[in-house]
Order: sequence, then structure tokens, then C-alpha cells
Amino acid sequence: MKPPLPRRALLVLGLGSAALLAASCGASLLPRPQQAAARFTLDDGTPAAAPQPAGAGSPVLVVEMPRAGPGFDSARMVYLRQPQQLQSFAFHEWVDTPAHMLAPLLVRALQGSGSFRAVLLAPSSAGGALRLETELIRLQQDFGSSPSHVRLSLRAMLLDGATRRPIGWREFDVSVPAASDDPAGGVAAAREATRQLLGEILVFAEGLAASHRALLT
Repeated sequence: MKPPLPRRALLVLGLGSAALLAASCGASLLPRPQQAAARFTLDDGTPAAAPQPAGAGSPVLVVEMPRAGPGFDSARMVYLRQPQQLQSFAFHEWVDTPAHMLAPLLVRALQGSGSFRAVLLAPSSAGGALRLETELIRLQQDFGSSPSHVRLSLRAMLLDGATRRPIGWREFDVSVPAASDDPAGGVAAAREATRQLLGEILVFAEGLAASHRALLT
């Protein structure tokens, strides 16, 4: 049997244990550094196609800065688990509001079509130009089904720039399944939904612009 430790040694051991316990408790009470949010764009990085030459008499188009509906006017990455109950990811967000990210993508897609002499982002004082107004209705990842899917909805209106009279409007709604039920899958699906939406808006704007030009000639 080992001899009992002297009282002095016991005191030293007790103080050491107390110090370790205090240090452990103190560390657990200190605020932890916040995790930086991962940030994403709607642009998939595909290089812009070379602009097609515009035909004679092609109009100038001014793209107004898109507006956003309630709940979609921030950089938060929105998702749903229950119908109509918007939530946002804590550590994943967009680099800007989705509406602001759509503006240059709209300009690039429309400019490359060759249907317009020039496509400008507002504010612009281009006289007699057509104007495209858009409103983002929703951009959300819905986990109510499996696989989850991203829904992108936007309302567009083409106006005569001189009279401000509507030439036509349409509401677009694109749904794309996510490859994985997580933010990364949602980002990829949102980029594909954006690509499809831009193609539909292009057809919409080209058709209305051509019809409007025919009425004026």
C-alpha cells in the first residue's frame, strides 16, 4: 500500500484541479467567433455570347432595375419547409439581393439577341426607347417535396418609353429540382432557373418589340 500523500501535496493538487476547472468553465463562457456566411451569385459563370448585329430600325431598350416583393428584397437565401412560412439559411446567402443580381443578367441576355439596337440599364435618358419593368415575386427553395426544388417567379411589363403605355405583360414561373437537399443544391437549381427565365423573357420582349414596331410602320 502506498503511503498517503502529505497535506502540502494534496493542497497543490487541489489548487491545480480547481484552476483547470475554472479555465475550462471560462473557455466555455467566452463568445465563439461567428462563422462567416458562404456567398453566392445567380450567374453560373458562362461567358456571354457575342452580340448579334441589330437589324435596321431596331429599338433601344432600357431595363429598369427589378423590384422585389416582400420577403425577397434582401440577400438572405430563402427556403420553405411549411407552406407560406419563409425561413433563411444562417450561413449561406446571396452576394446581393436577387433582384439586383438579375439586372445585369437581363441586360446581357437581351443585348446578345440582336433584336435591339442597344440595351441600357436604367437610369437612362434614351429618347423613344422601350422600357422593361420587372418585379421578382419569389426565389425560394421548397423542401415540401423530395427532391426539393427552387421556384423563381417574375412579372415583366414592356412599355412604350415615349407614352409610358404598356405594350404587354406576362408573369413567369420556373421550377427546377435540386440535385441535393441543401443550400449548394439550391444555388445550382437557382442558377438553372435563372437561365431558363432569361430565355423566356428574351422571347417575350422580342415578340412584343416586333409587334410594336410593326404597328408604328
